[in-house]
Amino acid sequence: MIVIHHNPECGTSRNVLKTIQDAGYTPVIIPYLTEGWSRAQLLALFAAADLTPRTALRTTKSPAQELGLLDEKVTDDEILEAMLVHPVLVNRPIVCSEKGVKLCRPSEQVLDLLALWPAGPYYKEDGELIIDEQGRKASSK
Repeated sequence: MIVIHHNPECGTSRNVLKTIQDAGYTPVIIPYLTEGWSRAQLLALFAAADLTPRTALRTTKSPAQELGLLDEKVTDDEILEAMLVHPVLVNRPIVCSEKGVKLCRPSEQVLDLLALWPAGPYYKEDGELIIDEQGRKASSK
């Protein structure tokens, strides 16, 4: 099973979801902006993805700066508490599969979590090639 914590307004999140679906998977889609997060859920995701609240903090297009969360004196626990109130503070998309859990930025990071990939050549919505004609990651050429 594949789970994606998804924001449909985010191009990276859309690219990751499309890549998963084009590879033949039907993921569980969690619209975290409307469902929110629990403390236990975030802690588990961060531990599995080797993230901390600070490394998972979305610093652009979020209220992070206005909330004072970019200050180095702010603790991980304070950031985590803010993420519970403002789900948009969590960078996305976070994908879970049998191969692990990962913050998939850039979107081609999702390939590390998939046993099957879409047929190449395969492009992101902005036209960037991510899987070449031979079915390899384009960046690995």
